[in-house]
Amino acid sequence: MYEFVSSTLIKMKLCLILVWSVLLSTEAKNVHKDIALTLCSDTDGEKEKIFGLDGEEMWHADFSQGKGVMTLPQFADPFSYVEGTYEAAVTNMGFCKQNLEVCAKGYKYPAEAKDAPQSSIYTKYSVELGAKNTLICYITGFYPPHLGVQWTRNNVNVTDKASLSRYYPTSDRTYKVVSALSFTPEEDDIYTCTVEHTALDRPLTKTWDVQVALPSVGPSVFCGVGLAAGLLGVAVGTFFLVKGNNCN
Repeated sequence: MYEFVSSTLIKMKLCLILVWSVLLSTEAKNVHKDIALTLCSDTDGEKEKIFGLDGEEMWHADFSQGKGVMTLPQFADPFSYVEGTYEAAVTNMGFCKQNLEVCAKGYKYPAEAKDAPQSSIYTKYSVELGAKNTLICYITGFYPPHLGVQWTRNNVNVTDKASLSRYYPTSDRTYKVVSALSFTPEEDDIYTCTVEHTALDRPLTKTWDVQVALPSVGPSVFCGVGLAAGLLGVAVGTFFLVKGNNCN
């Protein structure tokens, strides 16, 4: 009896060890990527300091306002960076510019890497004539992080009514940006979003025209025809049934 219990306990321990090993193995696969990015330019004045996790930005330094900005979504767990993070970002920017100058001379001023942007244009909500909506021009995959966006409505420039987000880094070291235009759809309107970037041979233009889906009349027509045919069949059947009874 003693040996049986001992054997069972050993088996249970081995089972627990095996389960624990599996859990450790599973946890080891959940690898997260922490991001700390310092960017500066000696040509267009662009500069950025960003902290992120798994390709998503968590914090960036806003040098125009002189402060750090948390950019986590509202549903994320509360998190904040320690006091002095923005001041450290300013210091890092100084080092970045010094290193940039040294590297440029050391590598004999090599040409800057370039990636051409891709864009798409779509509405935020379903389109209804006369109902306010937002057109979104989503631009991604470009480097360096500087470009121009122009909007037109029926060949008339409306760029001053559009907004442009800040540049967001992506996991492949390129950038993405969103331009939004508030508008009220009217029949036959045509909108364009044109992107200009140093990696493009010519401006990249995407077009969107007002298209409103009309309610389909096909099912209603077929339903009406079927109902009419059914009622006609019932009437004819009733007629012959009554006539047959009268003949008897």
